[in-house]
This record gives sequence, C-alpha cells and structure tokens, in this order.
Amino acid sequence: MVDRELVLRKAAALEGYLRELEELRNLDTHTRTDWKTERAVERSLHLAIEVALDLADHVIADRALRVPTTQAETFEILQEAGLVDPTLGQALVQMARFRNLLVHDYARIDPDRVRAILRDRLTDLDAFRRCVLSLI
Repeated sequence: MVDRELVLRKAAALEGYLRELEELRNLDTHTRTDWKTERAVERSLHLAIEVALDLADHVIADRALRVPTTQAETFEILQEAGLVDPTLGQALVQMARFRNLLVHDYARIDPDRVRAILRDRLTDLDAFRRCVLSLI
C-alpha cells in the first residue's frame, strides 16, 4: 500500500527544489556564471533528481514491479508498466544518468549541459511529480 504521507512529503520537496531552480533558470547561457551559482544549480538538480528517484522507487515497491538494477532502469520500469508516458520516461532515464554524472563524475560536468537542463528539462521533473500524485 502506498504511503500517502511519504509521497506527499517527497512531492512537496521536489516542488520546492524545482521552485528554487526556476529562480536560476534564466542564467546567461553564453557566459560562465560564478562558481557558487553553478554549484547551487548542480546540487539542487541532484537533489530534485534524487527525490524523483525516491518517488519512483516507492511506486515500484507499491505496485510490486520488478526491482531495478540501475537508477535509470527505475524510470524504464515505470514506463514499461504504463505508469509513465514513454517520452517522459525516456527524459527521466536521461535525468537519472545525469544524476550519476553529477555524483560520480563531477570533473566532467559540462556547464552548458547543466544550463540546458535548467532551461529546458525542469518540466519533466514536474510532470513526473504530478504523475505520481495522480497515482495515490
């Protein structure tokens, strides 16, 4: 059974991270911003993706779906189960892979890619948040 309170807390946390990121969304994409702002964006993206993964894991457990072997596979499983639209599912798979880059291969983070995600992909995380809320 879904833990409604847990899902609501995590969905609220995700919404908060997205609101914070929205404030930074219009960074100048042609010049490098200060390192503090870059780190704030990277960390907030990391936390937002982590919360989305937590929500996905909760749905997978609640629906007794197969256990993912990678974080990216978490969203593939939801897509296969018909719980997430295929286009959104693939966008979230890419987001999970980006999270791994943020956490494990931070020396290779491309600031332009971070800005592109900030500018163009936050809606994917919000769409997922709304999708999970519709499931409870």
